[in-house]
Amino acid sequence: MYRRLVILSLVLTLVVVVFGAYVRLSDAGLGCPDWPGCYGQMSPAHAAEHIAEAESAAPGGPVSLPKAWKEMIHRYLAATLGFIILVIAVLAWRQRRDPDVRPGIAVLLVGVVIFQGLLGKWTVTLLLKPAIVTGHLLGGLTTLALLALLAIRVAGVRRRFASPGLIRLARLGLLLVVGQIALGGWTSTNYAALACTDFPTCHGSWWPAMDVGNAFHVVRELGMTATGDLLSHEALTAIHWAHRLGALATATGLLVLMVGLMRQGFGRMAALLALMLVGQVALGIANVQMSLPLPLAVAHNGGAALLLLVLVLINTRLMPARAWGVAGRKTHENAYA
Repeated sequence: MYRRLVILSLVLTLVVVVFGAYVRLSDAGLGCPDWPGCYGQMSPAHAAEHIAEAESAAPGGPVSLPKAWKEMIHRYLAATLGFIILVIAVLAWRQRRDPDVRPGIAVLLVGVVIFQGLLGKWTVTLLLKPAIVTGHLLGGLTTLALLALLAIRVAGVRRRFASPGLIRLARLGLLLVVGQIALGGWTSTNYAALACTDFPTCHGSWWPAMDVGNAFHVVRELGMTATGDLLSHEALTAIHWAHRLGALATATGLLVLMVGLMRQGFGRMAALLALMLVGQVALGIANVQMSLPLPLAVAHNGGAALLLLVLVLINTRLMPARAWGVAGRKTHENAYA
């Protein structure tokens, strides 16, 4: 039961993360402007009258029946996931003597999910503040990564010796991916994905005019500077360009990691990493060239989650060898025997 629930929750978390991106990108984040219900009701069907009034007062605004359903379905899925994680934590604590069970991670997950619920509430009640929305995204991916650690353990994935240098590269790759996801979330929550509509340059320049200070000021309203002025196009350009530069740095770091993996006999993981990286870069370019079509934008978010899972898997599989010269050679001899 524990193993099945861990795998189920991992899959459900991926669904929640991707569907959350769909809700955000389809401008349905305020489809129900209160929390946890919709106009105090359990479902948009029960709040149809209030939704109709809000839509008639602001046609084309953030509130409509389809948007309300998108928002509430996301909440239903998240609540279901939270309940499953709570059950996992209870089972993990009961089976804490089992070497394949990690009760500490399971209990930590409960805390992360509670904080995620608060971020979800603040996302709505604080009207999509970029810092809150980005934090909510990162919290979802933290949940995904922690569940991946539990799933890898119960799946019996074997660890193999790797050199200290390769382990450092894997950790750097994970940090680069996390940083790039944060930049991507900041770009999306500030609606800066189309601040540059050409590629590889931006506005025909390799270094466009940018307002970095206002772009990365964390405590502010959506679309506003910290002083309450409208966020300039130069600030949006700075956000977008930082995401592109981050993509370049991340791709470079992951390419170096791939070479290291292949040299030390981790060819399959290198191939999987290459597949994820190429897909993400292609989706990023296509989103710019095709003016951010919703399916591609959602796929780009899903690809980021999958890339994170691959980096978690790689870091989990690499076992440090104190005597690399002996243990590493024996491992490779066994692997190719």
